[in-house]
Amino acid sequence: MMRFGYTGGHMIEYSVAIDPHDIKGAFGLRHVVFVGEQKVPEEMEQDEFDQDAVHVVAKDGNRIVGTGRMVIEGTRGRIGRMAVEKSLRGHGVGKSMMLKLEEEARGRKLDEIYLHAQVYARDFYGNLGYIPRGEVFDEAGINHIEMYKEIPK
Repeated sequence: MMRFGYTGGHMIEYSVAIDPHDIKGAFGLRHVVFVGEQKVPEEMEQDEFDQDAVHVVAKDGNRIVGTGRMVIEGTRGRIGRMAVEKSLRGHGVGKSMMLKLEEEARGRKLDEIYLHAQVYARDFYGNLGYIPRGEVFDEAGINHIEMYKEIPK
């Protein structure tokens, strides 16, 4: 488990979500961010990959304030569904969740992790070492670009 303090003195804990309550909280936050804020169609938000994905959560006490997932595809991991509570964006929660997901990828001996970054977040992922690959494409009505990072052995 990783800990990280953010503005306001709260301590955020980062962990792989195993508890059903944490996974339910992660899905709730995703619904708020993707369906509520970004207007992604509700039927697209959860998918067949959720059941087997590695879900990472950021918790402030018992409250889920961030989440992301990694779907294992052979020797690659696909990161997605990154969501941070609106009031905490820009305070390092997303970065810490990415580091936790990368730690999980290393532990599983994956060769590469990749993601479909919303175009506005390209610099966020670029600052974490992710490299753009391919052209901008539409996913759920939002412009995305694939980005990847090799996992050092």
